[in-house]
Amino acid sequence: MAATKDTYRTLAGRSVGEFRDRGSKFIAYAYPSFSEEDWKAQLSEVKKEHPKARHHCYAFRLGLDENNFRANDDGEPSGTAGRPILGQIDSFELTYTMVIVVRYFGGTLLGTSGLINAYRESAAAALSAAEIEERTVEEVYRLAFGYPLMGDVMSSVEGQQLNMIDQNFAETATVDIAIRRSEVQPTLRRLKAAIGKLYLEEVDEDTAIEGLTIEWLKTI
Repeated sequence: MAATKDTYRTLAGRSVGEFRDRGSKFIAYAYPSFSEEDWKAQLSEVKKEHPKARHHCYAFRLGLDENNFRANDDGEPSGTAGRPILGQIDSFELTYTMVIVVRYFGGTLLGTSGLINAYRESAAAALSAAEIEERTVEEVYRLAFGYPLMGDVMSSVEGQQLNMIDQNFAETATVDIAIRRSEVQPTLRRLKAAIGKLYLEEVDEDTAIEGLTIEWLKTI
């Protein structure tokens, strides 16, 4: 069985790069981008910064499965802008990353090869200037329990050194914990054993602990 992929490379923040060829200026903006809302807002931001530019070409790749991507030529000849930009995102082995390249036309046509080179080099300049970081994918689970279990739950979460990201003590108490994706099943198994005062060998994925529910919330 293949190992669960739970790390990825993205940008720590926005970066900028520039390339010039025969009077045309290409300004590239690279962003960490995690959703449709993110990349649309970033594209809108760049268009507002450069309303007189002839082209605002872009590409992004989101997610870990390599299937969520887009490459947009914004009026340039097909395949000369978006694809070279996306190629640089992939060359840097990045995801959750958006690159937008603004072009100011210099009066001289660059031809297909010239455009491909210009968009590739400007994207590479922005990504080379960026701080790249590796992040861990975590799954967030909610533990909901009655107050008689409070001490067992809190001591077990602390004993397992789990990342508690939220807690709420209303009629029913809840604690949200984040677990590294590749470690979810063994971690939940140990947690159930600790809370239920069971031997680890007695616990599997379907074991229920009276008074406790465990619900998956989201991926972060």
